[in-house]
Amino acid sequence: MAGQDAGRAPLDRALAMSRVGGDAELLREIAVLFLEDYPRVLDELRNAIARQDFRTVERTAHGLKGSVSNFGAAAAVEAARAIEVLGRTHQLGEVSQVIRSLELALAALRPELESL
Repeated sequence: MAGQDAGRAPLDRALAMSRVGGDAELLREIAVLFLEDYPRVLDELRNAIARQDFRTVERTAHGLKGSVSNFGAAAAVEAARAIEVLGRTHQLGEVSQVIRSLELALAALRPELESL
């Protein structure tokens, strides 16, 4: 995890457990659902960006931000928040860098969630 977003782990296990009241099985179930769903969400986000559909970019990024916040995934939360703001402010010119950051953060998060 060294070098991962200024030394932060992709998954904050303590925070994630607190979000599910200490129920490890529930956390595993949420993780499995997220892992199954997030590739579709990323595709939806990329398609909305390509169409310059600002509202869908904002809404999709907002939903993704909420999902990854359940895992204490700070880097993914920050990237999703940035994309949400770019969609809200209709400034998608810089979005390709931020999408890449989001993809890297999610790629780092995946094995952590799979290990739950």
